[in-house]
Amino acid sequence: MNELPKMSERNENNDNLSSSSSDSDDAEESDDRQGTSLKDKFENLTSRSSENSALSYLMSMLRIKPAQEFVESERLTYEMVIEKIKKNEIKNVITVVGAGISTAAGIPDFRSPGSGLYDNLQKYNLPYPQAIFELDYFVKHPEPFFHLAKELLPEKLKPTKAHYFIKLLQDKGILLRHYTQNIDNLERIAGISEEKLIEAHGTFYTSHCLNCNKSYKLDWLKDAISTSDIPKCVDCKELVKPDIIFFGEALPMKFFKSLNSDFRKCDLLIVMGSSLIVEPFASIITRTERNCPRIVINKHAVGGKHGLRFDQEGTRDFFLEGTCDDGCQKLAEELGWNSDLEELIKSAE
Repeated sequence: MNELPKMSERNENNDNLSSSSSDSDDAEESDDRQGTSLKDKFENLTSRSSENSALSYLMSMLRIKPAQEFVESERLTYEMVIEKIKKNEIKNVITVVGAGISTAAGIPDFRSPGSGLYDNLQKYNLPYPQAIFELDYFVKHPEPFFHLAKELLPEKLKPTKAHYFIKLLQDKGILLRHYTQNIDNLERIAGISEEKLIEAHGTFYTSHCLNCNKSYKLDWLKDAISTSDIPKCVDCKELVKPDIIFFGEALPMKFFKSLNSDFRKCDLLIVMGSSLIVEPFASIITRTERNCPRIVINKHAVGGKHGLRFDQEGTRDFFLEGTCDDGCQKLAEELGWNSDLEELIKSAE
C-alpha cells in the first residue's frame, strides 16, 4: 500500500514555521530532492530533451495544474460572482480555512510577528519552536504540548462570525465541504456537520492512548489536563495523545478520499485565514476546475505559488483584504444575508 503524503511546509524565508504539523527539513531542498527522484523514475518514459513533457505527464496524473493554466476563459468580476450566488447558480461551495479564522475567538495564529504562537513558545524551553508539534519530541517530553493545550482549549471558547458564515452556507444548502487546518473544534461548536467537515490536521475532539488505543472524548481530555500535566490512560496508564496531526504524520484518509470528487464539483472556492504554506493542504486550491471562481479573505495576499492571481483583470481570483470576520460580514451584506447571519449568531448565544 502506498504511503500517504505527510504534512510538510513550503518555507520561503527560513524563519517561518509550519502551522500545525510538518517535516522540519527545508521545503525547497525537499522539493529539489523530490523533483530529482521523480525525473529519474520517468527516464524510461522520456529522453532528456523532453523532460518538460514528463513533468507535465506527472502533474496531470496528480491533478496539479501549473500556475499559467489558471487563466479564466470567461471574464468574471467579483460582482458577477455575488450575482451568481443570489440567483442560485452557485450550488457547491468549498471553504478552505486556516488559523486566521479563529483569532477573533482569542486563539493566536501561528506566524503573526509578536502575537503568533511560534513567537511565544520561549517559556517551554524547546530546542526549536515546531518541536512542540513533533511526535518524537511529544512522546519523550509531553509536558510542553499539554501546557499549550490548556491555552488553546479555554472553557468558554466561542466560534467567530466567520465560523457562523460557513454554517450559514450549510444552512442555505450550498456548502459542499469545509476543509480546515484548525484543531480548535470551533467548526463543530458552530454546528458544521460531520459530513461537511474535513479536519485535515486532526482535532482535539477525540484522543487515543498511544499504547492500547483506548478512545477518549474532548471533555475527558479537558478534565485530565486541568488536574494533571500529562493525561494518562485509565486502563494501561500510558500516554494519551489528542487526534491532531503532528509533524511527519499522514493526514486523515477522509481528506484524501474527498479531494477528487469534491473539487470537480466545486463552483466557488472561499479561502480564509490561511498562509497556504503547509503541504499538502495548501495545494488543494489548485484542484478546482479552470472556470471556478476563488475568493480569498486574508490580511495579506497569499497563494501566488499556487496560481492565485489578484492583479489581472478578468481572472477568476478575488482578494478581500482584512480579517475573516470583516470579509464574511461584507459577503453577507452583499448577498442580502446580514439578518440571517445575525440571527444565527444570536441563536447560538
